[in-house]
Amino acid sequence: MLAGVNWFIGQKVMKMDYDKMLERLYAGLPESTKKHERFEMPLADSFVQGNKTIIKNFSAILKAINRDGKHMFKFIAKETATSAAIDDNNRLVLSGKFDHGQVNGLITSYVNQFILCPECKRPDTKVMEKQGIRMLKCEACGAISSVKGL
Repeated sequence: MLAGVNWFIGQKVMKMDYDKMLERLYAGLPESTKKHERFEMPLADSFVQGNKTIIKNFSAILKAINRDGKHMFKFIAKETATSAAIDDNNRLVLSGKFDHGQVNGLITSYVNQFILCPECKRPDTKVMEKQGIRMLKCEACGAISSVKGL
């Protein structure tokens, strides 16, 4: 145990040891920050068919990152500079041949830019609008950050 710390409050001096201060701080944290689960970024299950690349588990990826598909759809189409569509089976179909590494690189880039909190790196974010600017609000640490292109 470390030595105590003197706190000056007005004219009084309070002495608290490190462990008690740490317990007090930890008790005040929100429950979501106390969880130690690890976010596993979803990997795309994709294949090339003719001149098209099909991401079979696009809806599962959207569910895992807890976002609407419209924005991710636009992001992938813009980054690949090609047309994209969602077929009847909720698969993302891209015009062009892209290997697994390229597709998963796009998903990683999207998650890093629009899902993970820039402060605590947790995926517990929600999109909110503040004074006409779209922002990410982290439900784990409370950080609010602007997001370019959302």
